[in-house]
Amino acid sequence: MNSRNLQWLEAEYTRRSFLRRVGGAGSGLALFGAGGTVWAAEPTSTTGPGALQETPFPVGKDVDSLIRHSGLTFETKRDAFGTSTIVPYERLFVRNNLPTPDRALVDDRNAWTLSVEGVARPGILTLVQLKALEVVTVATVLQCSGNGRAFFEHEASGSQWGVGAAGCVIWSGVPVRAVAEAFGGVSRGARFVTGTGGEELPEGISPDDVVVERSIPLEKGLEDAFLAWEMNGEPLPLVHGGPLRLIVPGYFGINQVKFLRTLAFTPEESSAAIMQTGYRVRPIGESGDPNQPSMWEMSVKSWINHPSGDGPMRSGRVMVDGVAFGGMRGVRRVELSVDGGTTWQDAPLIGPNLGPYAWRQFAVPVTLERGTHLLMSRAVDDAGNVQPADRLENHRAYANTSWRDHAVTVEVE
Repeated sequence: MNSRNLQWLEAEYTRRSFLRRVGGAGSGLALFGAGGTVWAAEPTSTTGPGALQETPFPVGKDVDSLIRHSGLTFETKRDAFGTSTIVPYERLFVRNNLPTPDRALVDDRNAWTLSVEGVARPGILTLVQLKALEVVTVATVLQCSGNGRAFFEHEASGSQWGVGAAGCVIWSGVPVRAVAEAFGGVSRGARFVTGTGGEELPEGISPDDVVVERSIPLEKGLEDAFLAWEMNGEPLPLVHGGPLRLIVPGYFGINQVKFLRTLAFTPEESSAAIMQTGYRVRPIGESGDPNQPSMWEMSVKSWINHPSGDGPMRSGRVMVDGVAFGGMRGVRRVELSVDGGTTWQDAPLIGPNLGPYAWRQFAVPVTLERGTHLLMSRAVDDAGNVQPADRLENHRAYANTSWRDHAVTVEVE
């Protein structure tokens, strides 16, 4: 993000912070209620615009379960993940790329409009009309591209996520395919599905520099992408993209465009910087380039949640549990090591299988004697792909699936 864009974000943050301070409790609830407000700016200090001590938690979030990184960017603590597969709103991580629109955006959800382009008969549908087309319900892993960034050694910019920039949630919405069919089908020559977010953009800056607009391959979009208006059985919270969000199962979170205003079927990828140069896997020290791999598909990954390594434990029997997912595929099995990867044992999967895009949880009892133990997990997906031991080094520290990095050190007394 260039300096002019950052200046706008800081100015906008300062403006809304001022309104919150002078407006009293009622004003605060209006700005931060029902899902709260999130900021993309990631201040490097604790003073001035965006200071951490001045930013409240979004209403309804569990303070004890989250780590605040910067502004209103929150990570789920490792030991805050439960063993019931779905991560509730209260504990789900938060990350947006632009200031979240005001609470008034969801006052009349059904009146929200979506523009559909690149079809035989371009037009507009309200949310209530979208709900009448078709409904699907899908469980997926929502994961930030930078989850696991904290384990890299080259101090990549961005939130220093550990394992908690991810969660498994259930969405309900309408398939992209059904929307295209309602408008007479996709225009000839289209190769991508492009979603555009509805956040307010700054004046005097090229929209391409700041707009959240991402493209995915057309085949993936028509196969199983959908537009969600519900999360975990509740109307989609503002802080997570409500009233309407593009969901692309198996893809990283940046492709799950929030506050969706436009759905377009396009011959080329979006010209927005967030697509052309941002979220590209590039060598350390190099600039983003459209020819570099885009942050689309996730791959097989797992980690241990309990024990979390936070404080000493007593010797004896302990239940080790965690999560595993295949990204684009289901999970075949998980293995556990309590000796730093020297030996491995099966870690049985527990709980319901909610489909290939959800994560599975595993649990296995072990006996730990006094001393230091290095606990690790590694997963295998349905195609036989094994979670790698080492991370892929890259400039922005994206897509870390290393089982070595995600290990837990446990001290037993």
